[in-house]
Amino acid sequence: MIDFKKVSHTIYECKYHIVFCPKYRYRIFDGQIGEYAKQQVYHLARRKDLVEVKEINVQPDHVHTILSVPPKYAVSDIMGFSKWRC
Repeated sequence: MIDFKKVSHTIYECKYHIVFCPKYRYRIFDGQIGEYAKQQVYHLARRKDLVEVKEINVQPDHVHTILSVPPKYAVSDIMGFSKWRC
């Protein structure tokens, strides 16, 4: 089923696939660091209004996330916020 969201004058379904990669794709997301990265993605998404993590997958050398972002935020703003906070 399609998951539409509503704000005051808009109905939307904006989902973005975002991949975080460390420099040189070093395999640093093993074990506890991977779990910490996953927790940080959820924590940062909760800090922004209506941003929701739909899926997250942590690989040894990158992290895949699917985020639902309302139209009032640009994806670049969300990425800038997450890089600034981490």
